[in-house]
Order: sequence, then structure tokens, then C-alpha cells
Amino acid sequence: MSYKTKLIIALGLVYVVWGSTFLGMKYAIEVLPPMMVSCLRFLTGGILLFLFTLWKGYGIPNMAQVKGAVLVGIMLSGIGNVAVAYALRFMPSGLVALLVATLPAWMIMLDFWFFSKTKPTLIGLVGLIIGLFGMVYLLDPMNPAHTDNREVALFPALLVFAGSVAWAYGSLKSPYLPLPKPIQSTAIQMIAGGCFSLLMSLVFEKNHLQAFQRMTQETYMALLYLIIVGSYIGYSAYLWLINNAPPQVTATYAYINPVVAFFLGWIFKGEVLTPRSLVASAIVLIGVVLMTIGRRKTVTASATVD
Repeated sequence: MSYKTKLIIALGLVYVVWGSTFLGMKYAIEVLPPMMVSCLRFLTGGILLFLFTLWKGYGIPNMAQVKGAVLVGIMLSGIGNVAVAYALRFMPSGLVALLVATLPAWMIMLDFWFFSKTKPTLIGLVGLIIGLFGMVYLLDPMNPAHTDNREVALFPALLVFAGSVAWAYGSLKSPYLPLPKPIQSTAIQMIAGGCFSLLMSLVFEKNHLQAFQRMTQETYMALLYLIIVGSYIGYSAYLWLINNAPPQVTATYAYINPVVAFFLGWIFKGEVLTPRSLVASAIVLIGVVLMTIGRRKTVTASATVD
């Protein structure tokens, strides 16, 4: 396949598959602790995938490659997904996806500070300001209402932002690191993220055995979907993108996923957003689109000069 065809397929998979994983997580955490769900999802999937690579004759990667894959795995499937899983206990899946949609803002800032040093264009800066305004309007930090009475719980929301920063850093750092071949890199990153999630779950969560005993057929199906579709297909497509496509193109999934998550949450879980949340969502998504357009123009101009 041509590069353009691969790019379209990878983007399509990340757009749709990752938008649906918020719903899958929602089903799984109805029974299991959220961090344990991330552990089961990535540790199981990663081990099976790594064994498959050995069976296919890939061999053992060198230590530098393992360290690179572990770092990216902790940032992405570890910190990033643990934050999302935890937040889904307190907010509708579409709203969590919207908070994750701030990813382009973090990528723009981190890319400027630590990587390419490329300044955002005027339209990108306007998008950044609009997006941040939408988030402030959504979170309403000056509202003295108790956490339980808020439309959006502040601590889980801030945790999602922290996870998004880690995800953005890992994505930008990945092309600079020595990594194994893509499929084996995916496996090691999943294992690293799963181990991190296990550690967090053992430290912060309780009653694991009781939760396992309460697992239903729906729980098993949700985990299976998260492992096969969310991790093997969606995560592999994302890793291809961050190593073969410009960061601002990869980041476009951030404003498609909330739309998919909103729709699926409404259909399957009856999740309905308040007028304030809908207005904030529109503002944030407008900002994200402008940020992405601004970054795309910057890269296109740089490529023309080179």
C-alpha cells in the first residue's frame, strides 16, 4: 500500500476504535477497579503479542530498544490510560473523551518547549486560547459547589490532563528513541503500561478478588474488546502514526474521538450532557480544530523551505 493509503487507514482506525474504547472501559469498570482494567487490558494483550513475535522469529531486542519501548509504554498505556480509566468512574464517557481532546494543546506546547522549538502560528495560538477557555467554562473552577454536585469532578478532570501531558510527551519522544520493530515495540509498550497500571492498582485500589468474582459475561466481552480491538488494532495504528506522520496530523483523532464517544455513550448507556457541557464541548472542539490547522500550516511551510 502507498503511504497515503496507510495513513488514511491508520487515522480511520484511531478515529473510530479509540472513540469506542471509552464505552468499553465504562462497561468494564462497572465491576472491576479502573486501574486493574488497564492492567488486564495491556498486560494480557502485551504478553500474548510478545510471545507471538518470538514465535514469528523476531528474537529479543537489545537493552536500548527495550528501555525506549518501556518509556513510551509507561507514558502512553500506563499513565495516560490509568488517568482515563479512573476518570470514567466519575464522568460520562463522552465528557472524558472531550478532556482527552486537549491533547493537541499539550503537544503544541511540549513540541515548542522540548522538541522542534516550532512556534505555533497565529491561528494555532487562537485555537489554543479558545480551547483553554472552553475547558475553564466546562470545569467552572470558581464554583464553590461540592465535588459531588459538580457537572465535572475537578480532581478526575485534572488527572486526565496530567495523563494527556504524559501521552503527548511519550508520543513526541517516541521518534527520537531506539525502538524494536513496530509489532514488538507495541507488545513491550503494552507490557510496561500494564505493569505500571498493576502497581497503581495494588497501591490505590482494594477488593480485587471480590471484583473478579463479580465479573459477568459483559465484563469479559468488554475486556476482550479492549484487548483485541482497542489495543492490538487501535494502539498499533496509533504507534504507526506517531512514527510515520506529523504530530499535528496524528493529533486530529482528539476531536473525532469525543464525537464517537458521545454518540455511543448516548446509544448504549443513556448518557446525556447538560447544556453547559454541550456548549463547552463545541468551544473546545473549535479550538482543537484551529490548533490542528495552525500546526499543519507550520509543518507545510517548513517542508516547502527544506
